[in-house]
Amino acid sequence: MTPHVTIIGAGLGGLTLARVLHLHGISATVHEAESSPTARTQGGMLDIHDYNGQLAVRAADLMDEFRALVLPGRQAMRVLDKDGTVLVDQPDDGTGGRPEVQRGDLRRMLLDSLPDGTVVWDHKVSGVRSLGDGRHEVTFADGTAVVTELLVGADGAWSRVRPLLSAATPEYVGQAFVETYLFDGDTRHPVAAKTVGGGNMFAFGSGGQWIGAHRESGSTLHAYVTLIRSQEWFADVDFADAEAAVARIAQEFENWAPELTCLITESDIPPILRPHFTLPHEHRWDRVPGVTLVGDAAHLTAPNGEGANLAMLDGAELGEALAAHPDDVEAALAAYERAMFPRSAAAAVEGGALDDPTAADVVHFFARDRQADVS
Repeated sequence: MTPHVTIIGAGLGGLTLARVLHLHGISATVHEAESSPTARTQGGMLDIHDYNGQLAVRAADLMDEFRALVLPGRQAMRVLDKDGTVLVDQPDDGTGGRPEVQRGDLRRMLLDSLPDGTVVWDHKVSGVRSLGDGRHEVTFADGTAVVTELLVGADGAWSRVRPLLSAATPEYVGQAFVETYLFDGDTRHPVAAKTVGGGNMFAFGSGGQWIGAHRESGSTLHAYVTLIRSQEWFADVDFADAEAAVARIAQEFENWAPELTCLITESDIPPILRPHFTLPHEHRWDRVPGVTLVGDAAHLTAPNGEGANLAMLDGAELGEALAAHPDDVEAALAAYERAMFPRSAAAAVEGGALDDPTAADVVHFFARDRQADVS
């Protein structure tokens, strides 16, 4: 019989795992450092792909709930040059395989699908140690601890569980997003809203500079301003002074069209720095009894559109593997890892092909991807 599963981290991967385990009658507890489901905003939109993320949603038996969250029209896609020339203007005709949902809504869907008490909030991990024979002790910042025969690290880039399996640590890739939000875009920021269009917009310059933006629920515009700079360069930008930070980032785009730079200068929030880190593309480990990883804890990459999808598929496949091997946990973990390692490595390599994209690269990438969606 499968032992009780201890999951560290209530992100999409950990919650998908808990949901699939629940469907198969396997008990689990998710320990989360955040104090409550609403303690932190959950980021922007996610495109959930029919070849990985949606497979996880199906395994979780939540497709009807998922479809109710989809934002219509958000698969529209525009690609611009830095002077504002529109290179691609692709409407959402309903045939694409990447429907867009708000990350917070998706997380709430998973939370609502779990029995009360499955997630234990305000449980920040302070240490993890092996007790031998596949057993591990997890201690928390409040002084409590649990001992488990089956531990899953779903705790993201800076996982406290990963060191049980691997000495790898995330490395900065030399690139960061600076995020901005423009609220009530259609009425308060009409130029930016027209530039972004109904879904996704990407605009490219040179030297790794680009600006991406989503139209989120309502007419909120969420922009990702991307620069290839050292961590020291970003440290010299005073993000505590919103006006100074906006001016400094906008200066790097001074030769760009104003309908694009307004996504920086008209931000309704202080700009947020999001440096990008990665684990080695071929990151893997030898089988260690009683423990494994899902999502960014296992295969962190710079943002490439696959992270959330892979985390959810990891959780679903691990849950199904445990259900298929109720009397042999090690066989279940080995089967899960055999499939997960090459899948995540392939996604990292493919995503890395767009580390320093040009407009032509992205036009080609999305044209190919679109053909795959409708084939």
